[in-house]
Amino acid sequence: MKSTFRFSPLFVALAATMSAGAYADDTTTAVASKDGFIDGSTLTLDLKNYYLSHRRHNGENNSVEWGQGFTGIFESGFTQGTVGFGLDVNAMLGLKLDGGGGTGGSSILPTTRATKAGNQYGDAPDSFSSAGAAVKMRAFGTVVKAGDIFLNNPVIAGGASRMLPMTFRGFEATNTSFDHLTLDAGQVSFDKLFNQSGNNRIGTYYGTAVGGEEAKHMDWAGATYTGIPGVTTNLFASQLKNIWDQYYYDLDYTYKVNDLISVNPGFHYYRTQSSGQEIFGKIDNNTFSIHLGVTVGYHTVTASMQKVNGNTPFDYIQDGDSIFLDNSQQWSDFNSPGEKSWKLAYLYDFAGLGVPGLTTGISYTRGTADLTKATQDTASAYYNAYGGNTDGKDAMHWERDVDIKYVVQQGPAKNLGLRLRWSTNRSNNGYEPVDGNSDEYRVIVDYPINIF
Repeated sequence: MKSTFRFSPLFVALAATMSAGAYADDTTTAVASKDGFIDGSTLTLDLKNYYLSHRRHNGENNSVEWGQGFTGIFESGFTQGTVGFGLDVNAMLGLKLDGGGGTGGSSILPTTRATKAGNQYGDAPDSFSSAGAAVKMRAFGTVVKAGDIFLNNPVIAGGASRMLPMTFRGFEATNTSFDHLTLDAGQVSFDKLFNQSGNNRIGTYYGTAVGGEEAKHMDWAGATYTGIPGVTTNLFASQLKNIWDQYYYDLDYTYKVNDLISVNPGFHYYRTQSSGQEIFGKIDNNTFSIHLGVTVGYHTVTASMQKVNGNTPFDYIQDGDSIFLDNSQQWSDFNSPGEKSWKLAYLYDFAGLGVPGLTTGISYTRGTADLTKATQDTASAYYNAYGGNTDGKDAMHWERDVDIKYVVQQGPAKNLGLRLRWSTNRSNNGYEPVDGNSDEYRVIVDYPINIF
């Protein structure tokens, strides 16, 4: 049954933001604009040194790369007046320090055409770069940006876990006219992945249309509400043209029992249905996760459960972070068709031992699925990854993650961060065609500098 999603969420949200903004106090807006185009400007430079080693145990080549990234972001203020105008500019440079020659494909450096047997990802260039800009306008509590933009919401979020960040080309409108409520809407047609210089048509992480068709654009609209103490909730709708309509809702609550103890229950829910020309084939998927965390002093223990309902995986925007589910881990998302998973995580803040800025975490996640029930439609964008797995009746895999991070708290190196991440993933024969045994190590040195 085709979805009845008829109105572009972009249209609905823009109408809502402008109607809300019509009641904004012009005097307040004018005062807010007094920072000026120049006086309200900021310039930041992020230096990120990134080493990633992905070790496969199935005989395939390992992916081992090391690079240095530079990301500069200039954000102007707004010109004075009821309607203010501004400009945002970003420039990125990635340098190869080591990698290639058969060890590419870690996602840190660009991939190129294979030049010889055993060199699947080609030889990464010594450097790659990009630059982008967005014009912006502010009026009646609404900010509209058009151009190359950074996004972070539950249905479209740029990947920020690699050496360089991800950007999108399109426009976004946000409105903050009402206390504790943020309205957000936009449309994008292209993205620039974190290891590339150019833009590509927006795509998804797990699906590829059999006929090679691509989505023309993605629309979204949503709201975030924080008006109840301890509660945050989001409601979003999106449409990836001729592929899917996707809806999202979450609710997160932190209850402070006393000065020492707090409890944090919450859940996330996605509903995804094929729409338009259905170039990915039929999609009828609902996926949710629930969690319960307990903090005692500087210790936090969290248990979570996640379930994918449907014969296709839970999918999201390619190489992005728009999977706001509890069991999405360093390597695996635990999002296969019909998959059920659980996780137990422990976090400790070493401020309790007099070392502020040092945190550590360890987690174990286990997932099971009957992959023989995955889509068997050869026209589906997910058939190559999940279809035809006759050994997938009792598919199982698990992942163990260790994360240690230290951020300098003061002095000339304030905000300099060192992060060590280690992921171990193991699977049985039923799950191996999807995700084989592997170990992944990441060493990240991040130094954000506020120039002005």
